[in-house]
Amino acid sequence: MLTRKDNNRAALLQGTLDMLILRMLKFGPNHGQGIARAIEQQSENVLLVDHGALYPALDRLETKRWITAEWGISSNHRKARFYKLTAKGRKHLLQETGQWRKVAGAISQVLGPQEAEG
Repeated sequence: MLTRKDNNRAALLQGTLDMLILRMLKFGPNHGQGIARAIEQQSENVLLVDHGALYPALDRLETKRWITAEWGISSNHRKARFYKLTAKGRKHLLQETGQWRKVAGAISQVLGPQEAEG
């Protein structure tokens, strides 16, 4: 997963992409490109999901049984794999989201208030 800022891209924390994929699937089944697009839109075009990271992450999540996949037809009439969140994945998402919010809050405290640029 990449971030978009002044054409400078940096990798996000390991595990973040998995959590974001699970979060997008909480809203219902979707195919890989749809998941990537949803993350980009939800982040107001700050986060970009690289296909080289997306599909290995989907395979990893499927192996852990946090998601399932089946073939279907996309809105543009192409064959695509549709991914669905499992009960085990929903439970993991809840745990990870709580932990991530705790860590993000702690980092925010360390950074302190945003300073004016200049």
